[in-house]
Amino acid sequence: MINRVVLVGRLTRDPELRYTANGAAVASFTVAVNRQFTNAQGEREADFINCVIWRKAAENFSNFTNKGSLVGIDGRLQTRNYENQQGQRVYVTEVVVENFSLLESRSDSEKRANSSSNSNPNQAPNYNQQNQSSNQSPANNNNSNNNNNFNNQSNNNSNNSNNMGDPFADNSKPIDISDDDLPF
Repeated sequence: MINRVVLVGRLTRDPELRYTANGAAVASFTVAVNRQFTNAQGEREADFINCVIWRKAAENFSNFTNKGSLVGIDGRLQTRNYENQQGQRVYVTEVVVENFSLLESRSDSEKRANSSSNSNPNQAPNYNQQNQSSNQSPANNNNSNNNNNFNNQSNNNSNNSNNMGDPFADNSKPIDISDDDLPF
């Protein structure tokens, strides 16, 4: 069976960090994820997805994110139910986060927070149009350096400026691959 959820969106509020009676940290938060299409008025609607994260990851997530932070979430969908004080059965569906990524730098986050206080509060930003290549998390710095080296090498090998970064742009030369490099 497969139960996998991957989300990219912005936090609608600061994560709410609590501790269980046994001392386990748990943080709950909501991620706003824009839909791919617009409604009849030409506006993008968003889904607001409840998430929960546990233990040390919950503490880290709470320390490094706040309202509006752009995050990537990987986890599983879970349903639960309980009886409230009025005796009614309440059903909850939420994403149990197993991994997360911070998708914007701290400076970008601070700029957004400062500019949002000066902007029109009734205008919703378009979250799907973010330039992900410039928004690297601190954990991905090694990957970005490797990507820059690869792109520089590809750009030097390519004579066509329209295909910058494409390792297959110069198809006049055969590709040299040894049998040891193949996965099969």
